[in-house]
Amino acid sequence: MDQIRIDNLEVYAHHGVYEEEQRTGQHFYVNLVLYGDMRGAGRTDDLELSTDYGEVCHFVDQWMREHTRRLLEAAAEDLAQELLLKFPRVRELDLEIRKPQAPIGLPFESVSVRIRRGWHRAYLGLGSNMGDRRGYLEQAVAQLGEDRRIRLGRRSSLIETKPYGGVPQGDFLNGCLEIDTLLTPYELLDVLHGIEAKAQRRRTLRWGPRTLDLDILFYDDLVCGDGNLEIPHPDLQNRDFVLRPMAELAPGLRHPVLGRTIRQLLRELESLPVKEGDQVPGGEGGAQPGKEPGEDSAGQKEGQIGKDGGHGGQEPGCSHLAQVVEDGPQNGCEV
Repeated sequence: MDQIRIDNLEVYAHHGVYEEEQRTGQHFYVNLVLYGDMRGAGRTDDLELSTDYGEVCHFVDQWMREHTRRLLEAAAEDLAQELLLKFPRVRELDLEIRKPQAPIGLPFESVSVRIRRGWHRAYLGLGSNMGDRRGYLEQAVAQLGEDRRIRLGRRSSLIETKPYGGVPQGDFLNGCLEIDTLLTPYELLDVLHGIEAKAQRRRTLRWGPRTLDLDILFYDDLVCGDGNLEIPHPDLQNRDFVLRPMAELAPGLRHPVLGRTIRQLLRELESLPVKEGDQVPGGEGGAQPGKEPGEDSAGQKEGQIGKDGGHGGQEPGCSHLAQVVEDGPQNGCEV
């Protein structure tokens, strides 16, 4: 991605562990690298198509002066988030805060904290088969949109699907949602669990009914499997109720483990023969132990999820492998 660089912006602020630091203040120096697409600005000479680095500098100066943090780590984390929220054309940034007057008591030039933060593209699976199914899905999307660290993107049609697992229950409504987020995968998972809890989701019966089921299907090109979270979502290549909505959003998204696009996976699944007595292709048959798959197989479209919204640290045991290809939308965040 293209870069705007700001070097050694001097700010007088009051960050520090000690009371004296917070009372009298000291000089800090901020270095920034802002990543984004500047081709439009370069071709048109239009500032509206870029990020005004003068405005960025004044924003940093004001934020550093008006807020106090004990740790440089906290100052960097909070400032990075505010910059990413304030300037929509910045997709990712490197931020360093230097503290040359730190109370160390030994000769030194400077100490600093440097971090990289940015927006991440994720795809979520949504399902419900209890009560007002559509209402639960609408509420989930609305609650996601209320979190300023999440930007709602495109959403698929809803499809109605048959339950799997032999537990008598009603049919599911399923769909997929594209988001951009500042949250890590585990932070995002916590948000999803909180929304499920508000919908009175109960995990008392495996394969059982649920008011709301929210899953992380993809997160950038991340591959993660540490026993608590698996990304990409396990066995999605055998789930028609995932692949069909995903094919509406990102047909060219390549599965980072299987190496095939969503379009290819859906075609392969649709080409499988259906034996007598079997579930329809796309059933829940390959689910991982302990994971509650909520939905199943094929169905018909049933409207859209909500209204159109805006357009989005590596965890233990995770790696980054994949990319978006063919005619699918670009991932937009290099991790």
